[in-house]
Amino acid sequence: MDNKKHLYSVIVGTGSFIPENKIAGDAFLNATFYENGLKLEKENAEIITKFTEITEIKERRYVDPLHINSTIGSFAAQNAIDDAGIDKETLDHIIFCHNFGDVKLDSNRMDMLPALAAKVKQELNITNPDCVAYDIIFGCPGWIQGSIQADYLIKSGDAKRVLVIGSETLSRIIDPHDRDSMIFSDGAGAVIYEARESEQPIGILSHKTQSFAADYGSLLVMGKSNNPDACQTNTYLKMNGRKLYEFAVINVPQVVKKALDKAGLSIEDIKTVFIHQANGKMDNAIMKRLFKLYNIDKVPEKLVPMTISWLGNSSVATIPTLLDLVRKGEIADYKIKEGEYAVFTSVGAGMHINAFVYKF
Repeated sequence: MDNKKHLYSVIVGTGSFIPENKIAGDAFLNATFYENGLKLEKENAEIITKFTEITEIKERRYVDPLHINSTIGSFAAQNAIDDAGIDKETLDHIIFCHNFGDVKLDSNRMDMLPALAAKVKQELNITNPDCVAYDIIFGCPGWIQGSIQADYLIKSGDAKRVLVIGSETLSRIIDPHDRDSMIFSDGAGAVIYEARESEQPIGILSHKTQSFAADYGSLLVMGKSNNPDACQTNTYLKMNGRKLYEFAVINVPQVVKKALDKAGLSIEDIKTVFIHQANGKMDNAIMKRLFKLYNIDKVPEKLVPMTISWLGNSSVATIPTLLDLVRKGEIADYKIKEGEYAVFTSVGAGMHINAFVYKF
């Protein structure tokens, strides 16, 4: 038996910021939706009802007018630092995962200079020059990829503490004339990983990432408004929802299984699955397909905590926010126990899929 201690990446603090502005479905009753340049003939009430049935999203959150992405990211980061009870100057890396930078209200222009991680470091007044701050642009799976990067840094001996932020203000880059825009939301989550020596495996045990850009890179892109009369110099978040759904349901389970195989575990060993809150129906289909890979017909109850119905899809922020809420007992019937295994997985623009296996 190997009694040698090994270095692992362990979660020591989490934080989130959930905007107070609740945007229910009836907020879109007066919207004018277009598709292929033509105004949709269906009544908005019918469109909204069908949308909710498919996605399970009843409301979403939008940031206050004066807040930008780096602002809410710094809020979540401070909450994680407070939760960990550490000196902020002991952070070795700040990794900010996002896709659109800072976008001011009504501007539709992305600001990434300096990197949002640098803005957070400035906002938190971290003066240690050895705390390196940079961003990751990786679609919705960005926060998981940032966590994988943190694991590499810690296991290489380069870092003892890494702060990974996932934050987005999608309300600033959505097309008001596109019904798919009702999916998207704003929010921020942050997690601090710390190096721990242990004889028994703990923390991040394994991970797997795949990119399918050659064939599927255009499923999520920036494009013109659906309204042919709108300003066509602006671009907005656009997705091919049907093909994205099919891609995710087929491929995400395979990536999760690869991560589990690397850890020497089965899906039956997992007590919690933290999946990107993309679309309720899609996430349910992904889980069913994952269990089918193990010849199991039914997904166990109380395995997958969900926030999609009341927080919407805030891209990179969904999983760290979900983790923070579960850790702090704010999701009914879910809690984390020491010694339990969890899987974290996401899919998004690129198209990228990733997953890591974690032991609490």
